[in-house]
Amino acid sequence: MNLSIRKFLSTPYPFYFRGRSIIQFGLAIFLLAFFFNYFFTPFNVNTSEHRMDYFWISFIHAFMPIMILLLMYPYIHFSTSIDERWTIGKDLVFLSIYLLLIGIGQFLIRDLIYDNPNNWSWGYFREEVGNTFLVGILLVSIIVSVNSNRLNARYIKEANLLERSRRVFKAPNKPEIVPIETQVKMDRFDLEIDQFLFAKAEGNYLMLYMYTGNDPIQILKRITIKEFEKQLGVIDQIVRTHRSYIVNLSFLEHVKGNAQGYQLTLQHAPSPIPVSRNMIPAFESRLQQ
Repeated sequence: MNLSIRKFLSTPYPFYFRGRSIIQFGLAIFLLAFFFNYFFTPFNVNTSEHRMDYFWISFIHAFMPIMILLLMYPYIHFSTSIDERWTIGKDLVFLSIYLLLIGIGQFLIRDLIYDNPNNWSWGYFREEVGNTFLVGILLVSIIVSVNSNRLNARYIKEANLLERSRRVFKAPNKPEIVPIETQVKMDRFDLEIDQFLFAKAEGNYLMLYMYTGNDPIQILKRITIKEFEKQLGVIDQIVRTHRSYIVNLSFLEHVKGNAQGYQLTLQHAPSPIPVSRNMIPAFESRLQQ
């Protein structure tokens, strides 16, 4: 696969199929699909086969995406960790599966809508799935683009407001040292807070990025990020910003917004640090105290 395509597909993307967003998504799909089917009649319509008025046929076809969302809801609801690992590539796969299920659903209800002896033929199966993808790709592209632009504008605005009003954390007058217990007793260590930049989870390990006056150094420790966060809970400038990141706000230089949430620029850090959307309230609270 081309490197630029792979990079594009791995770009972080907001997971909007949860909470109020999934209701808004389903309602938008329903309204657009109904309007498109009823007023534009995009496909050939043989009224002699209809078992009901075309208004209700359009309504049923438009309601099918909501029914599929309800069927997919258990996966969406219980897979809470996918929010922060969501990418454009995963979103495209998810939407492709979603459209395929809608097409299958449209095929299965043909006997309810059409009086045709060939309703259960492979030809109509391909037609229903193909039509669903033709219309679905158009409608979903509109919704995803609008939603992405909306979130991007929102978090850029909020990040700019936060930049102007945020609290500045000052380094302590004397070194602050916190003893950290790890899963291996011999690997226990003392963490100097004034040198700690951020930590990134690597499975059951944690990569610590430290700044000692030269280039940042990396130290790998056998400890989960949850346990590390718990042991640093008393340190005011240390905050969890993401499923995989804990940062020291004393090194914070800049807060930038994007559709995924915020991105933090830290002094001496090799790359920006993400703040996921579900971590934003706690992050803002800590930064504005």
